[in-house]
Amino acid sequence: MGSIQVMKMGLGVEWALHACVNLAWAGPQQPLPVAALAELNGLPAPYLNKQLQALARAGVLTSTPGARGGFSLARPAEEITVLDVVQAVDGDEGAFRCTEIRRQGPLPSGRSAFRAPCQVASVMYRAEAAWRAELAAETIAGLAGQVAEKVPQTPVRIRRWLEDRVG
Repeated sequence: MGSIQVMKMGLGVEWALHACVNLAWAGPQQPLPVAALAELNGLPAPYLNKQLQALARAGVLTSTPGARGGFSLARPAEEITVLDVVQAVDGDEGAFRCTEIRRQGPLPSGRSAFRAPCQVASVMYRAEAAWRAELAAETIAGLAGQVAEKVPQTPVRIRRWLEDRVG
């Protein structure tokens, strides 16, 4: 019998997105240490570091070693999509996997039914394509702008806080 697999995004995606928005507000002048980024959101630094390293491997962030090192955006925030972050942290494997359960059970479908994907798989593949398109259409700059529009003092407060810790 086929197995049902449910994929969901891990906490690392949320943490990575917040870190990227914070890095966008901080600007490119100096890399930010993972300890400061973790403290800013009340996160465990080792686990956040794991997510940021994944972003660096994917070319979303730049990792700078040394006492004044840390992380910074590898390219302008306008060029980094939410999908880039999701795929860097959780991988780019599809969420739905068709196991062809039509071939199983006491009434399996005939051979001609397998020339095209089943209707269940078709719906799921279209939904995932729409989900990915939506994530690809949203950038880190767009997210940062939406937060700043709703709560204008947030980027200013975060910049000041980071300057006090790092600056």
